[in-house]
Amino acid sequence: METRITKLFNIEYPIICGGMFWLGRAELIAAVANAGGLGFITAATFPELDDLRAEIRKARDLTDKPIGLNINLFPAGRPQPIEEWVKMAVEEKIEVVETSGRSPEAIVGALHDGGVKILHKVAGARYARTAERVGCDAVCVVGFECGGHPGMDQVTTLVMAPLTADAVSIPLIAGGGFADGRGLAAALSLGADAVLMGTRFMATQECLGHPAWKEHLVSASEADTAYVMQTIGNPSRVAKNDLTDKVLEMENRGTTIQELLPIIGEQSNKAFEEGEVGGGFTSMGQSVGLVRDVPTVKELIERIVQEAVQTRKRLDRAIPQHVTA
Repeated sequence: METRITKLFNIEYPIICGGMFWLGRAELIAAVANAGGLGFITAATFPELDDLRAEIRKARDLTDKPIGLNINLFPAGRPQPIEEWVKMAVEEKIEVVETSGRSPEAIVGALHDGGVKILHKVAGARYARTAERVGCDAVCVVGFECGGHPGMDQVTTLVMAPLTADAVSIPLIAGGGFADGRGLAAALSLGADAVLMGTRFMATQECLGHPAWKEHLVSASEADTAYVMQTIGNPSRVAKNDLTDKVLEMENRGTTIQELLPIIGEQSNKAFEEGEVGGGFTSMGQSVGLVRDVPTVKELIERIVQEAVQTRKRLDRAIPQHVTA
């Protein structure tokens, strides 16, 4: 499959595994690379810079294909060594850096000078225009369905992707709601050059999440997510449980980020690390309703590609080539 993204990032398929805190580890990212896609090691997972460098080199030992580094620009509870992460990306010859949270303008020059491409993730077409203006090589737009941070506007990917395709000229990736080949074909038809998935890649054998968490992904429905923290300007889509019910109750009566941080701050990894699905605060997108098994990454990507091919054939039958507008 050839799109502007596959050519830009030198990958075989337009399938991206976005950066995921704690789960964006060498084993998963290398497996995605070896299967023809692109994945991102998540820098913020590693408090020590030496540990991050070791993780990058571990991935290099597992694949000779392009790998990426996720640099989160969101405000954080502790100082983030963003300049050091950028320096490491250059030193370790990372092919692509994925950013999100704030404008990456301050680091675009250093990355480009070091030969690193930059993909910026946004939650709206207007932000995508900014990413293009400051020199990003590509942009990813995420809709309301996505796990993690879908933005304030509550606009679905079905609308957001074509809006953004019309707004920018740089290559576009669509995220939010994608888990199979039908979604890939749909994204390409909407004007995107690739899809980005997180939730679907959580439920793979190479992902380091707890088995109980993966079992939850398989059994959960599209209704088992919660959209929280919109009232404090930092909306997140996470797995629905008793904790999210408590957060929503606090928001309904009026709350502050200072009240919420003790509730959510120490519980983001409980599902991933300990399998405590009912008590953690864990990113999960609505595409979980399409997750029905835990294959290897290679099996998943091959399946997605084959499903996309079958979808294209179905479209060809529905819209014969001899039909003219």
